[in-house]
Amino acid sequence: MDIRRKYPRTPHLPWSSGVGSDDDSLPDTHAFLGQEVVVTEKLDGENTTLYRSGLHARSLDPRPHPSRDWVKGLQGRVGHLIPPGWRVCGENLYARHSLGYDDLEGYFYLFSVWDEANMALSWDDTLAWAEQLGVPTPRHLYRGPWDERLIRGLPVDPEVTEGYVVRTVQGFAYADFQDHLAKSVRAGHVQTDEHWMHRAVVPNGLRRGP
Repeated sequence: MDIRRKYPRTPHLPWSSGVGSDDDSLPDTHAFLGQEVVVTEKLDGENTTLYRSGLHARSLDPRPHPSRDWVKGLQGRVGHLIPPGWRVCGENLYARHSLGYDDLEGYFYLFSVWDEANMALSWDDTLAWAEQLGVPTPRHLYRGPWDERLIRGLPVDPEVTEGYVVRTVQGFAYADFQDHLAKSVRAGHVQTDEHWMHRAVVPNGLRRGP
């Protein structure tokens, strides 16, 4: 049996520019001290969780929407590979939101895998699962010891990316999420002229072969 769980809300790093009125922010980065971390690009899509027998968006929203058709097909193809009680979380990038992409490796970018004990796998194990499922992971910007000055100085172009996400390379429990993962996003990252679900779906572009 697959128990549905919402993906936790990711807290903002203290220097994140895109903090909303109802967002959580870390007062400091002490939890990352002494940790090996990986920094990945934050993608502008719909947070989506796949199970062996189904899927949902962050809100457990069951409503059909054309932007979810492709990822439903993906779940149908790879769901049998996901162990019972496990879940695979990633970004559904089929529909263009506030940022558009023209060179995607696929429409689902995996960023975490959770086992039957509600533990997030290590980043290395997550990469192995992405390979097994045949899906990409977000672009790596840095991996190494926590270095606040270096990470704050990472070049991020707000015209082409949402920002970045920092997580510990080691795995962690669901209850400890906010001690192991945080984000920095561009100012106005959720502001669009019209909510994307109420507009006609415009697919993002996939990378062309050689």
